[in-house]
Amino acid sequence: MRTVHCRNCFFRCLAGNDMERIQTILHNQTYQEYIQKIETCELSRTFCRHNTVHFLDVARIAWSINLEEKLMLEKEIIYATALLHDIGRFVQYETGEDHAVVSGRLAPAILSQCGFDDKETEMIVEAIIQHRNPDVQWDKNLNGIIYRADKLSRACYFCKAEADCNWKGDKKNRKLLY
Repeated sequence: MRTVHCRNCFFRCLAGNDMERIQTILHNQTYQEYIQKIETCELSRTFCRHNTVHFLDVARIAWSINLEEKLMLEKEIIYATALLHDIGRFVQYETGEDHAVVSGRLAPAILSQCGFDDKETEMIVEAIIQHRNPDVQWDKNLNGIIYRADKLSRACYFCKAEADCNWKGDKKNRKLLY
C-alpha cells in the first residue's frame, strides 16, 4: 500500500494529481466488459443500479469520509476499491453467488494490469469482500468507509421503487449526508 507520508503528498492527492491508475481502470477492457455485463443484467431493474454512477458516488462519499475522519488513505486506493466493489454483480445474477466474493476474485487481475502492487491489491480486495458486512461499518479503515459509502450512496428518499426494494427499512438511506 502506498501511504501518504507527509502533508505535501496528502494535499497533492487532495488536488487530484495522483489518479493515473484510476484512469487506467476506467479504460481497462476487462473492466468495461464487466460493466457492460452488469448493465445488460440490469436493463429491467427498477431500483438502484450497479453502474459507474454508483461506483463514483461510493468513491466520492468514501473520499469525504476519509477526509472527515482524517484516515489519510490514498485517494487512488479509495477510488479503485469503489470502482471495483460491485464488478462481480453479473455473476450473482447468473449463479446467485455473492457479488462481493466474486468481485474480490475478479479485481486482482484488473488491479495488477493497472499498476497496483500486491499490498495495495490485498487491502482493496479485503474491502471489496467486506463491503456488505455490517460488522465493519464503523471501522476506521478502508473496509469501514467503503461499507458506509456504499449504503450512503443510495438515494432511497427519492426512489420511486422504494416500496418494492428488498432492503429492510432500517437499512434504507433516508438522509442526505454527502
